[in-house]
Amino acid sequence: MFDFLQHGFTTLSHGLIGYIIPFLFVLTIVVFFHELGHFLVARWNGVKVLTFSLGFGPELAGFNDRHGTRWKISAIPLGGYVKFFGDESEASTPSAEALQNMTVSERKDAFHHKRVGQRAAIVAAGPIANFLLAIVIFTCLFTFFGKPSTTAKVDSIQAGSAAEKAGFQSGDVIASINGKPITSFSDMQRIVGISAGEQLSVTVKRGDANVDLKATPEQREVKDSFGNVHRLGVLGITRATTAGEATTERVDPATALVLGVKETWFVVDRTFSYIGGVFTGREAADQIGGPMRIAQISGQVATIGLTALIHLAAVLSISIGLLNLFPVPLLDGGHLLFYAVEAVRGRPLSERAQEMGFRIGLGLVLMLMVFATYNDILHLAGS
Repeated sequence: MFDFLQHGFTTLSHGLIGYIIPFLFVLTIVVFFHELGHFLVARWNGVKVLTFSLGFGPELAGFNDRHGTRWKISAIPLGGYVKFFGDESEASTPSAEALQNMTVSERKDAFHHKRVGQRAAIVAAGPIANFLLAIVIFTCLFTFFGKPSTTAKVDSIQAGSAAEKAGFQSGDVIASINGKPITSFSDMQRIVGISAGEQLSVTVKRGDANVDLKATPEQREVKDSFGNVHRLGVLGITRATTAGEATTERVDPATALVLGVKETWFVVDRTFSYIGGVFTGREAADQIGGPMRIAQISGQVATIGLTALIHLAAVLSISIGLLNLFPVPLLDGGHLLFYAVEAVRGRPLSERAQEMGFRIGLGLVLMLMVFATYNDILHLAGS
């Protein structure tokens, strides 16, 4: 076991050298906009912001703005935080003694003396900023680079596959799945990929007629171009693209915005589907990754080009936004849970209850980090 883990760390040390810059590029964009959401809404609500930090730990560089906020880059680039006036720590836990001894004018600047609705808006602004960032990125990509489009045509069918059992024929063009129009082969792959074991109602164009089929994708392990293994639903059909068939459809900004929202929702829906599958046993938890996996993927995607790396930043932004909305104390969702209880009770939870909540939240976050890191080491050792 020790040799296995040692091999994982050796692989990591060699691999991450080429991944650090893409990783920091992607993570810095996502963290900056998350914290900027907190920062802007806090300012709009009259809260004094003491610190805006990219990273944790000792400060590497920084400056003070005219409002007294310290903007800085810290040594550990695995996140960031905004510290408000009245906070005891970077996790925005209140300092009871400091809050009690504040003057009337100081209370106006303190986060914890704001109305519960204002505090909730400030906390929710971080994840919301992540979703908005993703929508903006997707919209720009669709506007300036277009939407890849290849007809969802069936060129060949694997023997014994789900497609053969369902009655697909070579030459069929998939028109819709479960009533949703299919405009490209990639649209079909997305739906099928997340539907392993689920029966799908598929309408295909066969000559001049529409034919309705019932197909149940089989789950298979599929390797991408970098050798990473993904468990996806597969029908067993292939598309032999010829010259001129693979096109990129340019769209206007309004259509690109709609596509950007749909793309963002797809990632959200896929994430919830995966998490639900983990709890019900349909999905394996070994797909949960941490900073090492993100670094590896960032380096791999960077070899494709800047556009692909920016697309990854959008996907990661959505993931971080969702993670922060989990109702776990220490995360934004935990704070929102406390504020919801406060709104119902008419008063905040006791200091002891909040302290216990933060301790439990810290424990859960640490366990998730350890589990994700363990998965990362196994993944890297096996790659």
